[in-house]
Amino acid sequence: MSGMKCGGTSPPSDADENIQKLCDAVKSDAEAKAGRKFDVFTAKSYTQQCVCGTNYFIKVHVGGEEHIHIRVHKKLDCHGGEISLSSMQHSKTHQDPVEYF
Repeated sequence: MSGMKCGGTSPPSDADENIQKLCDAVKSDAEAKAGRKFDVFTAKSYTQQCVCGTNYFIKVHVGGEEHIHIRVHKKLDCHGGEISLSSMQHSKTHQDPVEYF
């Protein structure tokens, strides 16, 4: 998380296996929120923010040219480490920067 300002978000990074696992954990919640099933749900990039736990802002490819941005919160391990979908933005493209929302 180098380059992160206190309370700010990290610079964008390519998604890795750990970020994909976060996406997999909230996929059904994202589908419920969107009112549709996603055949593809692949993490592409992300930024993160340290709060009481970590907020992850993740760009997710959901098929064709369509992307969504999701905010996933992971509680600190000492508070149970639960993962939850906090928010979602629709109608994003591959070129849209992933940032705080």
